[in-house]
Amino acid sequence: MRIALFITCFNDTMFPQTGKAVVRLLARLGHRVDFPRSQACCGQMHFNTGYRPESLPMVRRFAEVFAGYDTVVTPSGSCAGMMREHHGTVARQYGDADLVAAVESVVPKVYELSELLVDVLGVTDVGAYFPHRVTYHPTCHSLRMLRVGDRPLRLLRAVEGIDLVELPDASACCGFGGTFSLKNADTSNAMLADKMRHVQETGVEVLTAGDNSCLLHIGGGLSRLRTGIGTRHLAEILASTEGDR
Repeated sequence: MRIALFITCFNDTMFPQTGKAVVRLLARLGHRVDFPRSQACCGQMHFNTGYRPESLPMVRRFAEVFAGYDTVVTPSGSCAGMMREHHGTVARQYGDADLVAAVESVVPKVYELSELLVDVLGVTDVGAYFPHRVTYHPTCHSLRMLRVGDRPLRLLRAVEGIDLVELPDASACCGFGGTFSLKNADTSNAMLADKMRHVQETGVEVLTAGDNSCLLHIGGGLSRLRTGIGTRHLAEILASTEGDR
């Protein structure tokens, strides 16, 4: 099976260690992962803020770059949701018949990391070791758009040494929402305050999620409060082994 990594522009710019963790994890499970260097943004920022025609070149680029792969994995429920739910919309509205066909061929092969591991590769115990008290925040796109359900939690529960704690009111949004946090700062900060309060109630060392965008938002708030609680992407926990101590 030919697997390609779509790192996302956000991770590539700010959290490259997450992409490396995905490759390391899948290699440990016996899979080679390609990284097409000509990949670009999925167009989500443009699409969500009303610049939908401007997202067309990115939809076209994605379909071209990943056409030859059996599976595309991304460590982002947000971007996976954009590709699976909205690339077809853009192609049909602003593209042509060839682009629509290309998108319809590629998009069904796109998986968020936990989906790939549980549904495609059929594993929950990936041989990880992470001896820390951890809670999991289900991000909005993964929860409501992709409907990944308990897949991330099943993977985390199988991690050796972990002390996994349930997050109160876990399904509530953290308030990030991309440009929402900029355009509606007061509302965003109120939502963030609620989320941070619940995270602190768990007494954890680490907050994890499947999207670094949400972790950046929550982690920034926790850092400003000097809570001592760190953030770690799901991929990085799953890629950790006893030898990493």
